[in-house]
Parts: sequence; structure tokens; C-alpha cells
Amino acid sequence: MIKIRLICVGTLKEEYLRAACREYTKRLTRFCSLEIVELAERSSLKEEAEDILKRLRGQVIVLAVEGKGCSSEAFAADLKHIFDRGEELTLVIGSSRGLDGSVKRAANRLLSFSEMTFPHQLFRVLLLEQLYRAFMINAGSEYHK
Repeated sequence: MIKIRLICVGTLKEEYLRAACREYTKRLTRFCSLEIVELAERSSLKEEAEDILKRLRGQVIVLAVEGKGCSSEAFAADLKHIFDRGEELTLVIGSSRGLDGSVKRAANRLLSFSEMTFPHQLFRVLLLEQLYRAFMINAGSEYHK
């Protein structure tokens, strides 16, 4: 079974966001084993980095504004390549203050969803939806239009 670990600094405060995450997590269970690791926000990015770095496994994609963007199809192809090699995937979402450089340097890839700024709380939902979309693209589903 494909293993994906999503490391997030901070918790979701709003019930509607938690509900959306539960829905996409449920949808993803047919494709992968998904572990969501919520880490507490700390007093410094360096402390948060220490918590993150010890949990990284397999291919590591860090979500960062300075990362390279891609289409949903390209993201799906990248994930297929990772999973075809039998590797697990770790995705990292930092706190609303960002990420320490040590986490970015530990990544195999820095990924940006957009040059726009999104609410930190909403971003987890966006990432889970794009993971689901990638699996649906790779399955040849009409979900992706």
C-alpha cells in the first residue's frame, strides 16, 4: 500500500475545515495509507524544524511559496513516479510563519501551489484535494476536468 505522511504545523480550528479534511482523507483511503501528523506551533521556526526533521521519510515535498509550481497533471505524474519506485512520500506544511531553511534544504522538492497567499488553515484542505485529484487523474477518472 502506498504510504503518504502529511506533516502540518498547527491544528485546524474551524469545524468546516476539519470536515473537509475528513472527507478527502476518507476518499484517499482507497488509494493510500495517509498519516496526518499535527505538530504544535513552537516559539521559533528552528524548534518547529527540529520536530519536523525527525519525522521525514521517503521522498520529501515541502510546500513553500518560493517552490516551483506545476499543473495537477504534472503533480499526478510526479506522484506516480514516486509510488512506482515503491517509495513513501512525506509532504510538509509549515506554520503560518513559514519554515526554517533546514526543512527546505532537507526536501527533495519545494512545491508552490500559487504565487497567491492562501489562509494557512485552508491550505491543508487544498493539498488533500490535490492528492485526491492526482490519484483520480492516474486512475483515468473523469473527476479531473
